[in-house]
Amino acid sequence: MHAIEQAWYRGAPWLSLLAPLEWLYRYIVSARKAAFLSGAKPRYRAPVPVIVVGNITVGGTGKTPLVAWLVEELRAAGLRPGVVSRGYGASAPSYPWMVYADTPPGIAGDEPVLLVQRTGCPLVVDPDRGRAVQHLLEESDCNVVISDDGLQHYALERDIEIVVIDGARGLGNRRCLPAGPLREPVERLRDVDLVVTNGPSAQILPRASHVMTLQPDALQPVCRGSDATQPAPDAGQIHAVAGIGNPQRFFAVLRSMGFAVLEHPVADHHAFSREDISFGDGLPVVMTEKDAVKCREIATGRHWYLPVTASLEEGFAQAVTNLLASAQLHIHS
Repeated sequence: MHAIEQAWYRGAPWLSLLAPLEWLYRYIVSARKAAFLSGAKPRYRAPVPVIVVGNITVGGTGKTPLVAWLVEELRAAGLRPGVVSRGYGASAPSYPWMVYADTPPGIAGDEPVLLVQRTGCPLVVDPDRGRAVQHLLEESDCNVVISDDGLQHYALERDIEIVVIDGARGLGNRRCLPAGPLREPVERLRDVDLVVTNGPSAQILPRASHVMTLQPDALQPVCRGSDATQPAPDAGQIHAVAGIGNPQRFFAVLRSMGFAVLEHPVADHHAFSREDISFGDGLPVVMTEKDAVKCREIATGRHWYLPVTASLEEGFAQAVTNLLASAQLHIHS
């Protein structure tokens, strides 16, 4: 975590010096949002329900596992979900870009490739979310769209807003950029439909929330083919690599599984090289599923990843179902 991020979550007093810049940021955010909501700037209205899964803080909070959970829940309900994403770090030859399981993460971004590999859902990346939705509907038979991130992308109209908050880190000092981690004022939480905390919340939030837990699955080999023949480690000392928003959460999960962890945190969405995952000894190396997507070509038989599956507390699925039913009635009325 960078020094400024550490200050946000520790409440460093010197951040008050950034108050003028925070006020300017809040004014710009408010004016931009008002321009879209008033009709001064155009918005795209999809002919199917749109669910936005986003956050109001900088950095990862666990949105992608929730998106994967939603895809499976919607399918179980008989719907045909698709996903759109900005594709953080993507450098597609053109946009919009349809993502497949074998699309290089350097083209589409790590999280979109992970989602397609995990769920098989149709997925389009494009910084213009409205254009992404149009392309998704043209190229697939989706009848509900999930936007992975995009809460602040007001050019895309949405029917359901779900905000994910890292339960351990919470909202930090509750101040907006650059004096705090918030993309929008904390009051924004009162406007969204559902709030999900990734793990129990260490802070008191301004509204009720649903708790999501990430359940670890069995370790899987990062590389495929003949190199993936060694047995998975089940105890002992390991190197743990994590390029996610909160690496400590990943390391804690590994420790709870009985591993002695040598920590190697890197920046979220880090572009890995072979040197990043080679430590000059014979110990196993365990990484997140998101990192594994980018390391398949440079991994060996000693490299493993830990898939996690989102589990939502009772009542959340029904809440989504009720909101979706209302959205469908609104669209067809």
